[in-house]
Amino acid sequence: MYKLKNYLDDFAVNETFITPGRTITDSDVKNFAGVSGDFHPLHTDITYAEKTPFGKPIAHGMLVLSAGHALAFRLGQHIMLPKSFIAFYGMDKIRFTAPVFFNDTIHLESTVSNITYKNDKMGTLRYDSVIKNQNGVVVISFNWTVACGRKL
Repeated sequence: MYKLKNYLDDFAVNETFITPGRTITDSDVKNFAGVSGDFHPLHTDITYAEKTPFGKPIAHGMLVLSAGHALAFRLGQHIMLPKSFIAFYGMDKIRFTAPVFFNDTIHLESTVSNITYKNDKMGTLRYDSVIKNQNGVVVISFNWTVACGRKL
């Protein structure tokens, strides 16, 4: 469905990518708590979470951001990141807009919003992105930028 990309020059502003979904499980939350050290009871204690506005445990926002952003790779190699990918450049305007509950399925929607040519050899590619749940609700919005090589 999507064409392979070798260089920054192969992208176009307003080009949009939609990934397959991924279900966030109780195991994901437990593993993320162990790796990150974030054992806040909102994520790990059912009794505590029942007394919150969410009514039940929710996944860590950073877990959802990490897992959702990584869904870009599920489209295949050199689709959203060209073969000439150099480095992750940054992430901005992150907003956590709705909770993700255990067993929700998320996917990533990203649109190329800016292409900047730094010099003859490289530039940056910025995506405006949202992570949505299975009901189409935006749970996180953000933009992210990568440095990529150009055609010589």
